[in-house]
Amino acid sequence: MSSTPGSSTPGSSTPGSTPTPVAPTGGTPPLAKRVTVPSVAAAPSRGERLVVVTAYDYPQGRTADAAGVDVVLVGDSLAMVVLGHADTLSVTMDEMLHHVKAVRRGVERALLVADMPYGSFHLGAEATLANALRFVKEGGAQAVKIEGDRPQMIAALVQAEVPVMAHLGLTPQSLHRLGGFKVQGRGDAAAAELLAAAERAEDAGAFSLVLECVPSDLAAEVTARLTVPTIGIGAGPACDGQVLVYHDLLGLEERIAPRFVRRYAELGVTSREAIAAYADDVRHGVFPAAAESYGGLPAAPSSAQAGGDVQKLYG
Repeated sequence: MSSTPGSSTPGSSTPGSTPTPVAPTGGTPPLAKRVTVPSVAAAPSRGERLVVVTAYDYPQGRTADAAGVDVVLVGDSLAMVVLGHADTLSVTMDEMLHHVKAVRRGVERALLVADMPYGSFHLGAEATLANALRFVKEGGAQAVKIEGDRPQMIAALVQAEVPVMAHLGLTPQSLHRLGGFKVQGRGDAAAAELLAAAERAEDAGAFSLVLECVPSDLAAEVTARLTVPTIGIGAGPACDGQVLVYHDLLGLEERIAPRFVRRYAELGVTSREAIAAYADDVRHGVFPAAAESYGGLPAAPSSAQAGGDVQKLYG
């Protein structure tokens, strides 16, 4: 797992307003109606495939929302793609909450889901509920995601009015138990156990289920058995929706390239080229040019004039 204030550029907004959704090139404009937990849960009955993307800050949340995704997940992949750790285990509850708050400010239409980090749901129902409530009350999340076969924990959260997205298959927080990042559910016994765990998650009240790195035929069988939607990542095309990490689909994460990732852009390369061009211009004295400089600054404005003069300064 930006615009100038006051401008009328599609997708921009003034503080406190609702951004205007921008239709992806070649696609259809996203619906204005807000996505809710019940609407996500009922997506399979409507024959609609769910689009899920991770995000970790305000501009990423705003970009994903404007592109028309259904669910924005603040994933614990934050640890790897933003904070530079080798796995997801190091990210803390406070770090996750900080980023959920930032993404919340950029998301208007999509459902916002917060990932419960490693250690936040391992010390019993009381501690789990306290952490989940922080995501909802302080962070503005509308649901949480929890990894592993944990029907009792899911039920406790649902009972406390915290919607839960379950997560089975490769659960990165179980890295040490699983012996690495490996495909799960291979073989009859493992497949049967994953199917049973999926049914337990639904029975406990989960409104959706992420299936990560499981064989396509097994994901298809889980999808056929459940009423709630499955969301695949490395689980084949039969799932009711798909999720990709923001940095993976845009080519910003270049250290690893999982088989299930399709790059829709190479922003890592583009960013390096742009910064290298800027550095070259600075070193050769061609930036800033006259058009990017000021002739002479006016006297300091009064407090009544300050707002307008700031606009002129940056205009």
